[in-house]
Amino acid sequence: QVQLVESGGGLVQPGGSLRLSCAASGFTFSLYAMSWYRQGPEKERELVAVITSGGGRTNYADSVKGRFTISRDNAENAVYLQMNSLKPEDTAVYYCNAQHPVYAYKTYWGKGALVTVSS
Repeated sequence: QVQLVESGGGLVQPGGSLRLSCAASGFTFSLYAMSWYRQGPEKERELVAVITSGGGRTNYADSVKGRFTISRDNAENAVYLQMNSLKPEDTAVYYCNAQHPVYAYKTYWGKGALVTVSS
């Protein structure tokens, strides 16, 4: 059974940091590109960051470049999102996504972790 379980969300003050984790199981993690998406209040879900299967390449939304870092540990079947210099507009539910590089139908989602940036 495929599972993606996010953790590490919470309430943080503007300028603070959080680290999200996503634990994966039930599929061959090292084959999949991994991404973080987010959906803010009354907003559409948007891509935040993506990392290739081997971890050699990453890409970020312009709104988080220089503040967020995506990484992965294929030995631990986990992907991370380090978020620094957080802003109120970063408030959202953050979702972990796994995408097979060849078969588009092989895409999996976690249930999300809420990040609230507020003073």
